[in-house]
Amino acid sequence: MPYREKVAWLSLLSILVVFIPYFTWSAMHPPGPEIPNFKQMAFYAVASLSWAAILGIGHLVLRSSSRVEAKLPMDERDIAIAHKARGYAYGVLITGIILVGGVMPFTNGGWEIANTAFFMIVLAEAVFSACIIRAYRRQHA
Repeated sequence: MPYREKVAWLSLLSILVVFIPYFTWSAMHPPGPEIPNFKQMAFYAVASLSWAAILGIGHLVLRSSSRVEAKLPMDERDIAIAHKARGYAYGVLITGIILVGGVMPFTNGGWEIANTAFFMIVLAEAVFSACIIRAYRRQHA
């Protein structure tokens, strides 16, 4: 498995492990309308820091197990795969931001808007990683 595919798997799995519980909990226990809601902010901070810690430790482990491959620069194939994946992720992100900034202010407020924005950012990152994995699995850009 190529190093960059391993990194994409690490990113995707860490997103799933950390943010599925966050968004599930937020949907089952919607935060109140008060802003700032420090309990919700603290929960999001814990989720984000946990994600960062998992990614950081995972990158250290991957780099130590694949020292030579980790130091290699991206070749044309890697660049093409990342470029295509970035395009799909950008489409998801723009759709989410249009929803959050253009539609939701008229119907929702507070943490519903914030959590939807967080969700769309996380979804865009997951789409980016999934597209990279798919491209490496299919062996083309």
